Amino acid sequence: MTAAPVWSVDPRTGKQREQVAHEAMAEEVDRAVRGAHAARAALADRTVRAALLRTAADLLDEAGEHVIEAADAETALGPVRLTGELARTTAQLRAFAEVVDEGAFLDVRIDHADADRTPPWPDLRRWKVPLGVVAVYSASNFPLAFSVPGGDTASALAAGCPVVVKAHPDHPATSELCASVLRRAAAEVGLPEDVVNLVHGFEAGVELVRHPLVSAAGFTGSIRGGRALFDAAAARPTPIPFHGELGSLNPVVITEAAAAERAEQIGAGLASSMTLGEGQFCTKPGFVLAPAGEPGDRLVKSLTTAVSETEPGVMLDHRMRDAFVAGVRARAALPGVDAPVTPGAGGEHTVSAGFLTVPAELLAAEGEHDLLLEECFGPVTVVARYTSPDEITSVLSRLPGNLTATLQLADEPDGFEPGAAELLAALTPLAGRVLVNGWPTGVAVAPAQHHGGPYPATTSTSTSVGATAIERWLRPVSYQSTPAALLPPELRDDNPLDLPRRVDGRPEN
Repeated sequence: MTAAPVWSVDPRTGKQREQVAHEAMAEEVDRAVRGAHAARAALADRTVRAALLRTAADLLDEAGEHVIEAADAETALGPVRLTGELARTTAQLRAFAEVVDEGAFLDVRIDHADADRTPPWPDLRRWKVPLGVVAVYSASNFPLAFSVPGGDTASALAAGCPVVVKAHPDHPATSELCASVLRRAAAEVGLPEDVVNLVHGFEAGVELVRHPLVSAAGFTGSIRGGRALFDAAAARPTPIPFHGELGSLNPVVITEAAAAERAEQIGAGLASSMTLGEGQFCTKPGFVLAPAGEPGDRLVKSLTTAVSETEPGVMLDHRMRDAFVAGVRARAALPGVDAPVTPGAGGEHTVSAGFLTVPAELLAAEGEHDLLLEECFGPVTVVARYTSPDEITSVLSRLPGNLTATLQLADEPDGFEPGAAELLAALTPLAGRVLVNGWPTGVAVAPAQHHGGPYPATTSTSTSVGATAIERWLRPVSYQSTPAALLPPELRDDNPLDLPRRVDGRPEN
């Protein structure tokens, strides 16, 4: 059987640019995984891991011009957006190097033996160890920050886990280039290049999640694809953790007082957020609850003006473009739905941004309008006009899990308007990040960040952005009554590595 070629395609024209690789057969996936598995011991040294991450960041910066050129040719995201994404990507790598240096992620806890307790305590020493080989599934919409050199790879390497990345078919040349940079970084710090491996192809992705030496997986993509891989991970003879980011509506609630106070500002902000990157951000606000009446009318007018001024744009590939056009057509055809700015095809290779409006009462109970409560990937949002607080509550109760939820409030003298606390409480169960008077596009790479949420936003309770993303690739182990000479240095009483630890229930340092 001959392996299928992997082509780099220009989304601006739909034409093939160059053959980049071939789809990996089962034997090649096996070699990639076994190579990564053999490299595990080499990653045990935290100092070397930190050096790898910093070297990878430096080499990506050095290759920046070529990386951005390749990514733009395959995604049409533009040099400005991609320059920012590369900076975010290298910042992630350096941030995880700092996490590795500090060592708090090991969560070292030591409880000395205490015969006076009932029942008595033995000597217990707990820390976290790497799971093993991690399969990383690249995202279409972030060819750098959520792909080969992205957060899943960075956090897995920081944890001491080698990775095998399944490249996204929308940017195979970019993936090959970035993988070569990471492998060169490994060689420069004295690690086997196989701490990072790359495979292409749909079947390779399936083989990867089923491979017995793969210990965990990270995925960013569609609900359909992510759920299939999640089920495959759970159906293995030895199930593995599958940390998938699948889909999100990212609801926004705009109070009547907020609309009365700053309708024009909110409308312009919403337009900017929902059209950013042609609406291809996982945090795009795709559903908005706005008041009926005059303040809401002003908001819709502002949104109409701002969205109408948006130029047609190119999506990541023609398959996504066709799905967007079909999706908005189906939604616009529902009874009671209006399109102040009609979204859809902007040309043979482009799409036009737009938005739909609908009375919120049509969404308060199950029915044909449920389609409006599903994500439509691209530059469109649904504005549901409510007439009472009860309608807000009813609609929110029907929403699936999300990455984000946003509340737009009026600026009251005492800091919040009446009912704000109740609305915040209603939004909290729906999302992993709740915003007030902001917009969800843009995810800061910060220690307190949480980029995740209830299903189907993600398949686990963890985050894929921020320092705690490293926790996905670790498991705790306790040593009981173990002689000091047999303990790893991290767990010895003299703390030779000067790690932050908790000893007998209290911080040691």
